[in-house]
Amino acid sequence: MGVGKAMLADPERTALLPGAPALPPLGENADAPPPRVTIVLPCYNEEAHVKLEIARICDAMDASGYSYEVLAVDDASTDSTLGVLREAELSYPNVRVVPFLRNGGAGTVRRIGSQAARGDIVVWTDADMTYPNERIPELVRMLDDNPAIDQVVGARTSEEGTYKLLRVPAKWFIRKVAEWLIDQRIPDLNSGLRAFRREVAQPYLRLLPAGFSCVTTITLAFLSNQHDIFYLPIEYSRRSGNSKFRFVADGYRYILQVLRMVMYFNPIKALMPLALWLLAIGVVKGVVDIAVHPVRLATNTVLIFLTGLIIGSMALLADLIVRSRPD
Repeated sequence: MGVGKAMLADPERTALLPGAPALPPLGENADAPPPRVTIVLPCYNEEAHVKLEIARICDAMDASGYSYEVLAVDDASTDSTLGVLREAELSYPNVRVVPFLRNGGAGTVRRIGSQAARGDIVVWTDADMTYPNERIPELVRMLDDNPAIDQVVGARTSEEGTYKLLRVPAKWFIRKVAEWLIDQRIPDLNSGLRAFRREVAQPYLRLLPAGFSCVTTITLAFLSNQHDIFYLPIEYSRRSGNSKFRFVADGYRYILQVLRMVMYFNPIKALMPLALWLLAIGVVKGVVDIAVHPVRLATNTVLIFLTGLIIGSMALLADLIVRSRPD
């Protein structure tokens, strides 16, 4: 079969291996009705444990009674992950393996998988044995039982990742910045285990970056547009295999993505406080300058005031652009 429409439509044109089965377009399947749940599983160098993870997911979903599909995407692994996935595909009829020719990143996998999902509910998780994937039906059931909730996030109660001494304070700081900008409490900003309504998420999928900060993006996109999120406490285990997380590079991307998303949805929240502070400082300093030197304003006073005026104007212009967007 050729490359599917969902792949060709992707702006980054992530390539599939020759002969790979095409992902079905949304809502279309000539052989069977669409499943209730689509589970998107990024796989990169997970040969030692990915089959166990798939077994855990499929066993839980089979017992739940939900119809489902697992899109296991091999993100150009350099080990034998693809071969293991092919074996799992033969053992589990609901698994579909999608190989990429080049590494696109976890965000690219999740974006393309979500765009091609046929289920009404999309689940994101990882293949490294860190998340309790046997609880996926519980997340799905919460969405079924409460139509007011649009996303359920597995909120981790502990940190078991690499660079723990650095990650804990860094993630706390980034989460607090996000909470201030969004004005909502966020127990876990970047959990990789979550379930959401595909229809609600569709407008935001194009915003997802290629890397790990995609989970931060989908959280902030939902919160910024008043889509309710429920946080389900989960245990988080030490990962199997080597971590792909790079503390400096990925941490920097997380911070940028938080600021980018807030600027995209609520720029006044990010810019106007700084503008007002600069304007206030400029006015007060100007009064002091005139009191000390009645015929002269200091150059830095003028610069501070003009900087505040420019940032405030940018905030108002950005807010106008946001409010005039069709989405």
